[in-house]
Amino acid sequence: MDPVGEPRDGAASRHRWVALAVVTLASFLDNLDANAVTVVLPDIQRDLGAGFTTAQWTLAGYALAYALFLITGGRLGDIHGRKRLFMSGVAGFVLASAVCGAAPTPEVLVAGRFAQGFMAALMVPQAVSVIVTMFHRDEWARAFAVLGAALSVGSVGGPLLGGLLTELDLLGLGWRAIFLINVPLGAIALVLCARSMPESRSDEPLRLDVVGVVLLTAASLGLLYPLVQGREEGWPGWMFALMGCAVVVLAVFVRQQRLRHRRDGSALIPPTLFRHRSAVVGLTVTLLVFSGVASFFLVLTYHLQTGLGWSVMKTALVTAAWPVGITATFQIAWRYGAGRGRLCVGAGSSLMACGALWTLLTVWSAGGGDLSWAQLAGAELVMGCGMGLTTPVLTAVVLGDVPPQDAGAGSGVLNATIQFSSAAGVALLGALYFGSVELGEGVRASAEGFSSATSSVLWCNVGVFVLTAALSSLLPKNTEKEIPKNVSSVPE
Repeated sequence: MDPVGEPRDGAASRHRWVALAVVTLASFLDNLDANAVTVVLPDIQRDLGAGFTTAQWTLAGYALAYALFLITGGRLGDIHGRKRLFMSGVAGFVLASAVCGAAPTPEVLVAGRFAQGFMAALMVPQAVSVIVTMFHRDEWARAFAVLGAALSVGSVGGPLLGGLLTELDLLGLGWRAIFLINVPLGAIALVLCARSMPESRSDEPLRLDVVGVVLLTAASLGLLYPLVQGREEGWPGWMFALMGCAVVVLAVFVRQQRLRHRRDGSALIPPTLFRHRSAVVGLTVTLLVFSGVASFFLVLTYHLQTGLGWSVMKTALVTAAWPVGITATFQIAWRYGAGRGRLCVGAGSSLMACGALWTLLTVWSAGGGDLSWAQLAGAELVMGCGMGLTTPVLTAVVLGDVPPQDAGAGSGVLNATIQFSSAAGVALLGALYFGSVELGEGVRASAEGFSSATSSVLWCNVGVFVLTAALSSLLPKNTEKEIPKNVSSVPE
């Protein structure tokens, strides 16, 4: 359904902008939750009497479910109708949010987070499709600018809103309010969607690769489950066997994708994507960047709140410097990065390494003592500036040499890689960190112990960002592709 050339009557115009408001609101809720949850994890853990693994699964479960079903969610919209899938995703996201907000046990919370990630994978991919199909080409820039601005507000406001709602303890809800606020807002989105959004679907949609999704899900869970649960369960032998089986399943998945692509071209991850160096290196860079970022904020939150006793709101104010930095440099990369992809990624990841090193030196010099709020905020601002230079150009760099017929699949793989790398970073470096601060049953590390554990993981973060800067030299020097002005350009 292409609106180019359709009459621009007043009713159609109003419906377009109402529909834009609806998809923007839904995407905003997803982005808001993604940025608000991290800062309240210690409160969630204490309130539910949970272990550190609950904190890891609360983040990793959402990101993993989102990553595994993101491409499938987009294809379901093409097949069955984008409005139908969008409304199903919003309704499911609202229900899952209510489950998280009312969760009586850690297990229910984690299940709710998995469900939120799955429903977001149905909901979010339809946002770009709705804009492309409902707006004229000369209106795309404005529409995507509105969506991007809302996501930026969600990035900045997420930590602050999470901290504020928890500190205010409205109606005695505490951290639960950050999930329950989605219920009335999601209900508004559903009503407006039903009234304003027309149905649309692809004329030639790709078939679903159900076998591919099952194999990839099994391999991912087989690798991540032992990393998260292994420390708590004492690393029994079957967990190592499970990781070995996951590697085998991953090999089967690779083989199945090649066969599926040759048969009908509907593989979940097209093998042809990896024939291009730009895509291979670009996806590797993406994996490193987002795994480092996710683990950085998990570790810093626990160091500040559990190790040093900072309030949720004080932590949130430090964390808010990160999206401010992204906003400060995002437009620079957006405007000038298309022809300077290697330079932007190299400079951005170097800034992120400097910011992580600044944080490390601040923590190390303080030992077990309190930290300077200004120094931490400054370090996060530098990291955010680096992220703002890096992420907007990744899509253009990854897809720089990819044929046009594979560009859509490549963009989906890139966005799934972002989510999967976040889950992997939380699982891998989270296991290292929590293994250091939890010395035994019921025994937690001192403030000095938290400082030592945090410093160890921050060294890993610095190394990840330095490696990213080194790999950027292998990226194409220039790319003629325009940087997409869409949701994939805005990091969560």
